[in-house]
Amino acid sequence: MRGKLKPLGLIVFGALLGIMISLNYPAIADKASQKNASAPLPLNELQTFTEVYGKIKSDYVEPISDKKLITSAINGMLSGLDPHSAYLDAAAYKELRIGTQGEFGGLGIEVTMENGFIKVVAPIEDTPAYRAGLKSGDLIIKLDDTPVKGMTLNNAVKRMRGKPHTKITLTILRKGDPKPLVVTLARSVIKIRSIKYQLLEPGYGYVRIIQFQERTGKNLARAIESLYKKNKKPLKGLIVDLRNDPGGLLNAAVGVAAAFLPANSLVVYTDGRVADAKMRLTANKEFYLTGPRQRDYIKHLPKAVKTVPMIVLVNGGTASASEIVSGALQDHHRAIIMGTQTFGKGSVQTVLPLGKNTAIKLTTALYYTPSGRSIQAKGITPDIVVDEAKISGIVQGVEIHEADLEHHLPNNGKNRRQRGKRPITLPTPQKLTPGKKIPMKGIVSPADYQLNQALNLLKGLQILKAER
Repeated sequence: MRGKLKPLGLIVFGALLGIMISLNYPAIADKASQKNASAPLPLNELQTFTEVYGKIKSDYVEPISDKKLITSAINGMLSGLDPHSAYLDAAAYKELRIGTQGEFGGLGIEVTMENGFIKVVAPIEDTPAYRAGLKSGDLIIKLDDTPVKGMTLNNAVKRMRGKPHTKITLTILRKGDPKPLVVTLARSVIKIRSIKYQLLEPGYGYVRIIQFQERTGKNLARAIESLYKKNKKPLKGLIVDLRNDPGGLLNAAVGVAAAFLPANSLVVYTDGRVADAKMRLTANKEFYLTGPRQRDYIKHLPKAVKTVPMIVLVNGGTASASEIVSGALQDHHRAIIMGTQTFGKGSVQTVLPLGKNTAIKLTTALYYTPSGRSIQAKGITPDIVVDEAKISGIVQGVEIHEADLEHHLPNNGKNRRQRGKRPITLPTPQKLTPGKKIPMKGIVSPADYQLNQALNLLKGLQILKAER
């Protein structure tokens, strides 16, 4: 893919309930299929397949349609590759496209499959799952009275979808809790507000990116303009919160990074087997605007936003597109990354339509940060490690990462450095000692330990600056 990102193709994360899947869009399969068209067919393996197919048709306990068998074979073929490749039937394909627009039906929970059970990656903010207290690492073992064991992820997701206001009961295993938890949730139409922001106190702004959607870049620009207008003078510091952000549209991630980086800075590059899977995405409008007539929302931002001291908050729920932004800002020494190790979803999925409103979601490339680090199965290591505060008597969620998923693609440890560029030396991670709790209100909690530490550090940087 060269030039502008096309409207439907690359995906930046896994399965979300209501099939809330992070997307980007190029289509790069044709050349690969043409290249492999002349390869000899594996006749022995195909013979085994046809024998198994025939036995099922003739001897299975009840008749099975050809369509079901073929669909099951396709599902198995793709799910056996890695956790993110999948077959999308008409319903799943439709929900995927709707999800990127920030509105879909379901419970609002990002999930994956682990050892036959549904594993929660992260609940999405302001959704039924979030309000019910579901946590990262929870295992869903029953949907109403039906055990999850043996279901495919797509079938489990379909069961959790439904008409708004209808209810479903989830039985959950949570580490540290001796008994299963039973939670009844009411389904709803999920409308995600991708950006939240507020002035924490005079001089210090806060922006929370919940997910990267079509309008995230534009909404970020409005948030920044509003913070500067409300503060009435340049900000002393800015906190960008990417915790539990599962990813989203690639062009939106480029737009967010471009808001803080010099024009034409490299944000991310990809590498795969086919030529069109090798992309270099820079802080240039052709990589973050979705149409030629769209206003360049970054062009009119306050110039001070390119140099304002920044801290980016991350954790184990920070995945894919949000890892791209974190890695780009870290490699360019534009922001301090604070929190815990990110999820490590560094593979690129391409949506390849099959006709009749079906498609496959296929892993086609890997993401690399500007300095050449692979995100896959490793994630972004914070410059300053700050764990979430442990509250006595409350069971904490368990962070899971890409490397914990079955069939995940490994990170071979060979970073691909850009030719002619000196590798960027990153700061050694360190533990941050507890600091003063700062009273806050609005969209943030006064008990948010990591946010308090970020604000303390920004203030400390201002003191050091003043003493120079």
